[in-house]
Amino acid sequence: MIRNVVVGRLHPGADPVAVDAALAAITALDLPGRLDCRVGRDAGLRDGAWGFAITSDWADAEAYRAYDLDAEHNRIRAELFGPLCAEIARVQFEA
Repeated sequence: MIRNVVVGRLHPGADPVAVDAALAAITALDLPGRLDCRVGRDAGLRDGAWGFAITSDWADAEAYRAYDLDAEHNRIRAELFGPLCAEIARVQFEA
């Protein structure tokens, strides 16, 4: 199994409603091999935290790569997250 972890640092003043919509769009994707997907905005428990996180579990590297190349996924990244984020970090690992 491949676990994908994404965190985003939001631009100051980023609209929380727009962040929620972008996160909802990620969870709405229905792609083969996705085992789980969790998203959320930072709970504000510690200064300096990033604005949101996404974790998704994929059956294997092939399923993750298909997700990474998926046209709708890339549209969401560019059109919904792009304007909101100052920085995005990702890591994938075998879990």
